[in-house]
Amino acid sequence: MLLLLLSAAVCSLNSCRKEETGTPSSGSGGGEGETAGTVKGFFLLNEGNQGSNKASLDYFDYETGVYTKNIYPERNPGVVKELGDLGNDLQVYGEKLYAVIGGSGLVEVMDVNTAKHVGQISVPSGRRLAFKDQYVYISSYAGPLNFDPNARKGYVARVDTAQLGKVDTCVVGYQPEDIVVSGNKLYVANSGGYRAPVYDSTVSVIDLSTFKEIYKINVAINIQKMRLDRSGNLWVSTPGNYYDIPSRTFVIDTKTDKVTDTLEVPNANMALRGDSLLLYSATWDMTTGKSAYSFTFIDTRTKKDAGQNFIKDGTDKNYTAAYEIAVNPDNGDFFVTDAKDYITPGKIYCYGSDGRTKWSATTGDIPGHIAFTHKKLQPLK
Repeated sequence: MLLLLLSAAVCSLNSCRKEETGTPSSGSGGGEGETAGTVKGFFLLNEGNQGSNKASLDYFDYETGVYTKNIYPERNPGVVKELGDLGNDLQVYGEKLYAVIGGSGLVEVMDVNTAKHVGQISVPSGRRLAFKDQYVYISSYAGPLNFDPNARKGYVARVDTAQLGKVDTCVVGYQPEDIVVSGNKLYVANSGGYRAPVYDSTVSVIDLSTFKEIYKINVAINIQKMRLDRSGNLWVSTPGNYYDIPSRTFVIDTKTDKVTDTLEVPNANMALRGDSLLLYSATWDMTTGKSAYSFTFIDTRTKKDAGQNFIKDGTDKNYTAAYEIAVNPDNGDFFVTDAKDYITPGKIYCYGSDGRTKWSATTGDIPGHIAFTHKKLQPLK
């Protein structure tokens, strides 16, 4: 898993507030401000290296075109140690913004209108979030972040979003990563990444009525990402074992909970845009000593790789370490982040639906998770 490959080096904290206007390479928008349907902006959670206490929160305003770095300290001057260590997921639900800060063992809960602290949820080594009705579900390693062949199984915590109190837990597989709700079931990707080379290879299925695991689906080792398309198919990615077992993409039919397709398409990360699954993969080039990135998309209806790069202006050649990919649900813009060397500020690129760069901006360290918001972030008073 990528987390384990990152350096734990610590560089000096950047305590000042920085604003950066996106620089469009062509066309309008980005740095000039634009409308994007009902989406008013997005938050970006920078992970920071494990042990560095450098998780940070950025914000982009569509109306003004301004990308603002590290907004949390200024809006929460009374919170000690700011966001904390290792930002693992970020999502908006209702009037709240949830940030999983796994190294600090908590989920930070903020008002989505102001990004001000409203509460915390205690979860050891939390990873990902999912929501249904009045509950937030959080996957947890349930143990410390280190290699251990005897590590305990992880669990999913169910938390009441009104009271922010833990209601129940459900034990799943080893080192659970992504979690996805489909109907009345919760799917959990069990990676077993800290037990390598004896990885987990299952997706746990939890009945949300009873909050009990009803069975596991055998898929492939080291499962990381999952995305649910609008036909009810769950797209699953695995990086393999980083040696002789390659990265692949799988499809689970959530009506039958069976693996229906195995695609020999490497998949480091993915995002849905309508009936297209945008994904990228990385190949290490021994000659240059760098990773070469491939971008393609799969038609989720035919389950065929289009074999076409969806970035059309060649900027994908600039990436040092592609990390996050996300799609604006209103206008089809997509975003790719570059973690660079994992210990210094990264970069975010905004592309229009034509695959050409609209703007780019400098982020915090390891820009990892984007959450779009229909609420405009209110200015400080």
